[in-house]
Amino acid sequence: MTTLTGGCQCGAVRFRCEELGRASICHCRMCQKAFGGHYGPLVTAIGLVWTRGEPKRFRSSNKIRRGFCPDCGTPLTYEPDGFPHVEVSLGAFDRPAEIPPAIQVGVESRMPWFDRLASLPGRAPEQQAKVEAFFAEIVSYQHPDHDTPEWPAEQREAE
Repeated sequence: MTTLTGGCQCGAVRFRCEELGRASICHCRMCQKAFGGHYGPLVTAIGLVWTRGEPKRFRSSNKIRRGFCPDCGTPLTYEPDGFPHVEVSLGAFDRPAEIPPAIQVGVESRMPWFDRLASLPGRAPEQQAKVEAFFAEIVSYQHPDHDTPEWPAEQREAE
């Protein structure tokens, strides 16, 4: 049995689970707003345990609560009333590439250009070189993609 771990961007909330259900991307308008993107990537987390902190919750409808980090705002959960398991954001896992979505739901709200995203061009090599130079100077304050005994090592203030 593999333990799957994850957490928010700042590290104030961390979790683990032993098993995953079906991974999906949801295009519904509520997920778009909750994730601040064009879809919400989610997976059922069976045996979910909060190992550091716990999400704050917002009731987004009469049947759904959504959890997010109270410190950095990272979207973390989709919690339907009456269901035995919580769904967790795919991007919150430490190894999200290992959890491919199996289905799309809420397709009635899918952006009309969504299916063309993979065909969009990348940056030209000269543009990419400029961007890489910019990113080489960035010092990340984001929590690493693994558990730590404590975090942060020092308090950092948002600008």
